[in-house]
Amino acid sequence: MYAVSFYDTDPDAGPEHFQKLIDTYPRHRAYLDEFAAAGEVLMIGTFGDPVTEGSMAIFRSREAAERFRESDPFWTEGLVHRSRILDWDPLVFAEA
Repeated sequence: MYAVSFYDTDPDAGPEHFQKLIDTYPRHRAYLDEFAAAGEVLMIGTFGDPVTEGSMAIFRSREAAERFRESDPFWTEGLVHRSRILDWDPLVFAEA
């Protein structure tokens, strides 16, 4: 069982909020790289328009997703409007 984590943006956030995201990104990325090196996050990325659609990540477990969110600078500094974690049981197809 995997876990999918969603970060939603604040629809009422102004340009200063976006600038704070840019300023915080290097710390978020360094933290993310630790999880990736440990093999706990499989994929992460923004949707087509991250300002309005947010982002998601796929973790190897709910525990890993919760641990990531708990100390992610985007979350701890209040830059994420809403976050949710869903358990995910994918059907995986073999590569052709």
